[in-house]
Amino acid sequence: MPSLKRHFLKTTTGLLAGLLLAGVASAQSFPTKPVTLMIPYPAGGLSDNIARRVNVPLGAALGQPAIVDNLGGGSGSIGAQKVLNAPSDGYMVFQGSPNELILAPLAISAIKYKPESFRQIHRIALAPMAIFVRPGFPAKTADELAAHAAKVAKEGKPMTYASVGVGSFYHLLGAKMSKDLGVEMTHVPYKGGADAQRDLFTDLVDIFITPYGPAQVELVKQGKMRALAVLTPARQRLMPEVPSTTESKALKTFTAEIGTGYFVKRDTPEPVVQALHQALQKTLGDTQLRAGLFAMGQETSPLQTLAEADQAYKAEISAYQAIAKSINLQAQ
Repeated sequence: MPSLKRHFLKTTTGLLAGLLLAGVASAQSFPTKPVTLMIPYPAGGLSDNIARRVNVPLGAALGQPAIVDNLGGGSGSIGAQKVLNAPSDGYMVFQGSPNELILAPLAISAIKYKPESFRQIHRIALAPMAIFVRPGFPAKTADELAAHAAKVAKEGKPMTYASVGVGSFYHLLGAKMSKDLGVEMTHVPYKGGADAQRDLFTDLVDIFITPYGPAQVELVKQGKMRALAVLTPARQRLMPEVPSTTESKALKTFTAEIGTGYFVKRDTPEPVVQALHQALQKTLGDTQLRAGLFAMGQETSPLQTLAEADQAYKAEISAYQAIAKSINLQAQ
């Protein structure tokens, strides 16, 4: 019996070691088939356009095609959950932002995943943001906006700010502005940015804090809305005449930007994560990609180590959860 037990243990140990070595070899040879980029929004939008500029150079860097898969719904959570339901092998990569991975779980009670379930491999792009106001809005500067907000709040007619939904990045920024200024402001949620802009054009809502690109700049030129201030520490190339909030007194510390990054399940094997990271770094050097992102108003992300990318994501989790707590955001 003892010899039989030793034989069983030896055989089992050998099998486990074989499986482990096979898993390591598989990870080190990654990828051996196409990689899917999960885009949590329908085709034609900003996220999809970014992905279709990334997938060709990324596929070349990986030595396998990078296929774009659009799956919208649930504020991006349906696509995110599909990635979590897939094997932890790196063949399904999530393209997203804090909106889907951090804020959606805070705002939607049906979402059960946690942002910590994902690991950021690398940012790809950063979107500048600005405070846009309706054509008839009386304030011309950030400080005048602060004075106007205080005046109408005192009169019982709080200034209104648009967002693309409760718990969205846009919602949290508006709520943070209200808190920073110490005045009441009324949140007006919309189903999407197009709807919010439509009501901004017609003076039905006061302000809309949102990422912007050439399309929004053109709308400003047409007089459909005005850009009051950008939320980056310095002025931006697309609207160099528009001051930064840091140039004001009332909103001097009110800055923000939103990044698009690539994520995998946190338990994805390290050799796979490293292979994806190296491919994304190579992709970021592609001149056509950089030109395409530039044309969309996106700033190409600086290169990040894996540790820097992960730390940046963890910092975002802490920051956005703190804002949500400060405004008492309740999941619906």
